[in-house]
Amino acid sequence: MGTRSLKRKNIAQILDNEAKSAIDRITDLPDAVLYHILFLLPIKCVAQMSILSKRWKFLWYTFPDLDFTTLNPFEISSKNLKFMNYDKHRNHPLDTAQMDFITQVFSIRDKHSDIRVLCFRARLSFSRLNSLIRSAIRHNVKELDIEVTTSVTTDDYFNFPRCVIGSESLRVLKLKSGFRLPPSSIMRDGFQSLHTLSLSLVILYNQPNLSDLFSESSFPLLKKLHLDMCFGLKYLHVGCRGLEDLSLEKCFQLQGLDISCAKLAKLRVTSCFDAYSKKSWVRINAPKLEHLFWQFNAVSDTTIFEPSNLLREAYVGLFILNRANGMGKVQSVNGFLSGLSHAGSLILESQTFEILSNNNFNIQPFCTLKSLELHTGFKKSNVQGLACLFRSSPTLHTLILKITNDRKIERKQWNRDLWDMSSTEEEQYWESQIPTLMSFLQHLRLVKIHGFLDCENEVTLAKFLLKHGKALEEMTLCAGDCNDRDTLRRQKIRSQMMGFSSACSNAKVAFQ
Repeated sequence: MGTRSLKRKNIAQILDNEAKSAIDRITDLPDAVLYHILFLLPIKCVAQMSILSKRWKFLWYTFPDLDFTTLNPFEISSKNLKFMNYDKHRNHPLDTAQMDFITQVFSIRDKHSDIRVLCFRARLSFSRLNSLIRSAIRHNVKELDIEVTTSVTTDDYFNFPRCVIGSESLRVLKLKSGFRLPPSSIMRDGFQSLHTLSLSLVILYNQPNLSDLFSESSFPLLKKLHLDMCFGLKYLHVGCRGLEDLSLEKCFQLQGLDISCAKLAKLRVTSCFDAYSKKSWVRINAPKLEHLFWQFNAVSDTTIFEPSNLLREAYVGLFILNRANGMGKVQSVNGFLSGLSHAGSLILESQTFEILSNNNFNIQPFCTLKSLELHTGFKKSNVQGLACLFRSSPTLHTLILKITNDRKIERKQWNRDLWDMSSTEEEQYWESQIPTLMSFLQHLRLVKIHGFLDCENEVTLAKFLLKHGKALEEMTLCAGDCNDRDTLRRQKIRSQMMGFSSACSNAKVAFQ
């Protein structure tokens, strides 16, 4: 026992000596390294660490990344804006005490230290917002990320803080609130150093001059632009000469969009355009466009889309709200698809595919298209739409069908015996299309069908592609939801499909 006790005392003595002689290696790290470590912590923890020593106090007074969203993370509720009612379950913004903490941080800050990032979400008055932003500008802030709403309960909007316009240090500006922009003449002369701009909840009623705010001469260094929920925005011209990434969301009143950017590589437009407008238009000239995401947008009356030889991938979701004037917009859809003629990968949403299926299209060939993904309910009326796309994809390698199993859509079940050699009307149609599909059938390698329910149109298509796909290597059929009582029928159909003839001896059929 005595030996064990002695060992414990010796170990305790050794540990005590090591603790006394230990070096505080963290404190001796360079400021830049410590700033990076502290940025990973909630800002109140960083403030509390300032009591440890003069060194840590200095680090707090000069800390460049002020992210106050860790005080009480939230996203602003827009209940004060009568035209909005989309955020009923948001968290509460910073309270008065927490806002006082932000003010205190600025008051004790070393006046010679720059701010790299200022980020907060709060409900406050315009004067207080303006004061905070002015303080940040004085400290040469590089990134402002602010989401605010007024502290009053009546309709109230912020005026855009003009102090940020002339900032030479600001590189990133993300501002979300109900605010009005100053005249375009004032906006154009500023933001000479800005390379990222994100504006949400912008009030543009009765400000038509702001439609060409983003012209070639303005925002000389801007590379990334995001506009979200711009109320009153009817016409927009974007021509910033250095812009590489453009995103528009929820600009529901938009009627005219003109994009002419020589360096634009990414374009995302979601939930935009006035579906009831009869004079809407789209013009896109982006010779270096690589990625296009066009989702849930109303079809414009006219579309001029200059093709980009660099287009890698495109996602297209269009809809026509009113069938009465839908035919007048068919040419617009055709014009839009013509702009995708050099795409390498293309995804079409179900509503876009329905427009193609219900109208006689003469689509310009997708001469470099290698991958095509279609979302469809796969009704009988969709067969001609498929044939149209196959004709227009002469060098396609991969075909993906994602079938939406809508209970409202009646789909005929495949119900034929092995000895029944008669051809259905649909099989005869596909056979008649062979002369125009020769190139398509010679290049197609991979086919994957999701939501496969062994219905007649699905089985007929699979049979046709197997029979005539000379380069087809693999066909994967992913089963959709079905009743247990259909199991035997499905097994029978799959057994029949395994016996279908194949133009390529190496073709494999897999069921998942």
